[in-house]
Amino acid sequence: MTGFVEVLRHMSAAQKPARGVSVYTRFVNRPAGRVLAALAYRAGATPNQLTVLGALFTFPALAAVALVRPGPGLSVCVCAALAVGFALDAADGQLARTQRSGSPSGEWLDHVLDCVKLVTVHLVVLVSFYRFFSLPDPAFLLAPMLFELAAVVIFFAGILTEQLKRRTAAPAPAPAEPAPALRSLLLLPVDYGVTCFAFLFLGSQHVFLSVYCTLLLAHLLFMAAFLVKSFRELR
Repeated sequence: MTGFVEVLRHMSAAQKPARGVSVYTRFVNRPAGRVLAALAYRAGATPNQLTVLGALFTFPALAAVALVRPGPGLSVCVCAALAVGFALDAADGQLARTQRSGSPSGEWLDHVLDCVKLVTVHLVVLVSFYRFFSLPDPAFLLAPMLFELAAVVIFFAGILTEQLKRRTAAPAPAPAEPAPALRSLLLLPVDYGVTCFAFLFLGSQHVFLSVYCTLLLAHLLFMAAFLVKSFRELR
């Protein structure tokens, strides 16, 4: 059987382009996913099994946010479980490319679970706000709703834009973008991995509320810019 280091090297060479991803995805999540994918390859696992395993880390942690009063222990456990689930989300695709076992059904499963995750993560925050938080104003209950709206619109628009570009015979030149390093930094606040680590502060209500609302603002601004950019490129 191929050695672990050799598998890891092969996966690194077959890595997806770094363009359009944040520094967290590029330097933390993808490398972590690559290690998990290499371990899965050695164990004979399939990409779909990694996708389901990621869901088994993610959704119980999200359920705990809605059902358990926030505290330091819960915060660490939820953050760790969500981060591992996100790394497994990167691992399934890397394993599929290594095994050359990618399939429409596997991609469908991955994207459906991603969509469910994006909806659920903000629904459970809404429940936690309502049950356990002493909010400065009831209007803060709108924050998870707006965050969910922005996250789902960005997710859907990104997939739809990619599919429509594939159908375009001669796409128009893309507008000028920031340098790759700057772009990666600008994308950091809208990276799902950063949302995962925001749960480290769940046990401190004021800090979590501040961090969560800051990330919400970043998502709303990014959503507006991304929708305008995508529409112009497709027009």
